[in-house]
Amino acid sequence: MEKHNTSAAWFKDFILGGQDGLVNVLGILLGIASGTGNKGVVILAGLAATVAESVSMAAVAYTSARASQDHYRAQEMQERREIKEIPDVERKEIELIYYKKGFRGKALETIVRQITSDEELWLNTMMREELGLYESEFVDPVREAIVVGVASVVGSLIPLIPFFFMDVAQAMLASVALSVAVLFGGGALKARMTTGSWWKSGMEMALIGGAAALAGWLVGTLLSAHAV
Repeated sequence: MEKHNTSAAWFKDFILGGQDGLVNVLGILLGIASGTGNKGVVILAGLAATVAESVSMAAVAYTSARASQDHYRAQEMQERREIKEIPDVERKEIELIYYKKGFRGKALETIVRQITSDEELWLNTMMREELGLYESEFVDPVREAIVVGVASVVGSLIPLIPFFFMDVAQAMLASVALSVAVLFGGGALKARMTTGSWWKSGMEMALIGGAAALAGWLVGTLLSAHAV
């Protein structure tokens, strides 16, 4: 179960970073390409956007993971302090938790006594059952940042690839087609590994990419027309 959860977390982070990088850079590339028509400018802007997007995504992933860890630790310290300072109140909370689960009489007394006889077990039970917090849910912030950052680099480079080999007009069409295909595949794979319809998930992610492409193209076209 732990291995499955870890794999799912890695996949979620990779999809998050890759999708964000691809969609954002695709919109930027199409906006600049339609606005300038200059291949060199498009590639330079795409590479700059790739770096900025990937660093930003990695930083957000790191701070988010740290915030989750800090919140858990703060709640853990508070519960530990309450167990020491007001044990009767905390014992009643354990009793109420298991009363609501259907325990009565001797069975309830036994489970409450067993839990409250071990401070760490008592603490972990309060964290899970009262607060709904599980330490196993939290990941290493550095690992989170690396996975999301690398995924963002990979995703950001996908729409840029055609501009290295084609003229601007052809590259724009190829970039959209490639990006939408990758997004559809990513969405379908996500559904296969989690839940839901693979084609609906694929279409959802592809439509997101299509919307980004349309927005970027419209902005570039409008700005180009206004400049003229």
